[in-house]
This record gives sequence, C-alpha cells and structure tokens, in this order.
Amino acid sequence: MGSLGWPEILLIVLVIILLFGAKKIPEIARSLRLGLHEFRRSTREITSEFEAIDRELDQEPAAEPHAGDQEPAKKSDD
Repeated sequence: MGSLGWPEILLIVLVIILLFGAKKIPEIARSLRLGLHEFRRSTREITSEFEAIDRELDQEPAAEPHAGDQEPAKKSDD
C-alpha cells in the first residue's frame, strides 16, 4: 500500500464537503481538535502519574527482614 497523493486527498476532501456541507466542516474540525487536545492532556496526566509512582518506588528504602526471618540467638550453658 502506498501513501496518499494530492489527487486522493483532494477526492477525500470533496467527498467530505458533499457529505457534510461546507458549513459543517469547521464545526467538525473544531470537535476533532478539542477531542485530540483532551486525549493528549489525559495521556500526559497518566504518564506523569506513572512517573511519580516510579519515583516513589525508587525512593523507598530496602525492606527490612521480618522478625521470623532472623535466626534465634544461641544460649550458652554456663
């Protein structure tokens, strides 16, 4: 499959104008722009949340062993 050339793009634009009319195209473009803006903002928020969680995990100190994991002290028979 090749990329779209100018004749194909022009044909697509003409079909869109015929389907929606010239007055509706600015409204459709505005809606698409706002939707894309919202998608990018949400993506940035999610990415920053994951980065914050990653930083928190990197800053946590190493877990100390549980009391049950330690060997009991040996008693001497003096």
